[in-house]
Amino acid sequence: MCVNSERRRQRGLTLIELLVFIVVVAFGLAGTLTVFQHTVRNSGDPLVRKQALAVAEALLDEVALHPFTYCDPSDANALFARSAADCTVVEAMGAEGGQTRYSVASPFNNVNDYAGFSMSPIRPLGNNPAAEVPGLQAFTAAVTVTAEAADRLRIDVTATRGAETVTLTAYRFRIAPNFGG
Repeated sequence: MCVNSERRRQRGLTLIELLVFIVVVAFGLAGTLTVFQHTVRNSGDPLVRKQALAVAEALLDEVALHPFTYCDPSDANALFARSAADCTVVEAMGAEGGQTRYSVASPFNNVNDYAGFSMSPIRPLGNNPAAEVPGLQAFTAAVTVTAEAADRLRIDVTATRGAETVTLTAYRFRIAPNFGG
């Protein structure tokens, strides 16, 4: 009877229980490490994403702040034209007559002048290399302007650095005439 009472008092694990415990803990650790690996890999450099977003936002704001008129903004009828027939100089998609983003004499003056515009590296409006923002040399930006209707443009701005790409979209509506008239 003494032998049975000793066996009942012994506590511990069998070899099978120990092996099952080790396997369960190993799977748990493997799953946890997989989650950590995925998180670390996908959040490698949030600074690059934020910079790309800032570049895209700045360029989208620049484009959207330009007028969207039937006539070229240099046309005297630009503010009151109700259609392209009222214009002396009709505004066409894309830059006209030597217009560039960087020109002082002939800058972009309408939203659709930016159609097909791209830059690499990112440059400020004055195109002054001394005014460039350090760290943006590896970025590129592209603008797509699409006429979705007679009075609506879709503006897509894409900023890219390496594998990081940010695309922002805005719509610009033409309301004519701009002032009573």
